[in-house]
Amino acid sequence: MNKHRQNPFIHAMRGILETARTERNFKIHLICAVVAVAAGSWIHLSTSDWLWITFCIALVFALELLNTAIEAVVDLLSPASHPFAKKAKDAAAGAVLIGAIFALIVGASIFLPKLGHFFFD
Repeated sequence: MNKHRQNPFIHAMRGILETARTERNFKIHLICAVVAVAAGSWIHLSTSDWLWITFCIALVFALELLNTAIEAVVDLLSPASHPFAKKAKDAAAGAVLIGAIFALIVGASIFLPKLGHFFFD
């Protein structure tokens, strides 16, 4: 049996941890996720709000991991600057940006009304 197929969970976790260790933007998203979870616990979010928050966190992390993978493959295949390499990297970064903006909109729509009531009622 192929050694890489024996425990895909270990390889997946290794990829996540390596990305968290080496990628600045992943660390920023991780901090935002921790803040969102802490704030959600503090204001006692509903089940549906938690589903939206966890979906957004998972979406942004998944997109960041894909972006990192695409960048690594592009760097491997095209170490010299090339317009197609730039296009691939920019598109992958754009996907992360769209996901992060979506997460910000969802987070604002969930947290702002609740925090407003918490501070002003």
